Amino acid sequence: MEHPDTVKQNITVKLDRRTLRKAKVLAARRDTSISGLLAEQIENLVRENDLYEQAQRQALDLMEPGFPMGGRIAATRDEWHER
Repeated sequence: MEHPDTVKQNITVKLDRRTLRKAKVLAARRDTSISGLLAEQIENLVRENDLYEQAQRQALDLMEPGFPMGGRIAATRDEWHER
């Protein structure tokens, strides 16, 4: 039995005739169909977005605890705020 995420589903896309004609030529040059061309591009966009979001989460996780900058604060908060 196929996993639900791997089941293919059709979509409809409207393109103007000029773009459609060029897309057919492009697909033929790449030995694929327009559907294959679109599927590959959409999958690439989704994969790039997933990688970006993963990198963003990792960066935020690294920043959460802060970075040790060395040194030591010798004065207390109250000493800094004495009047």
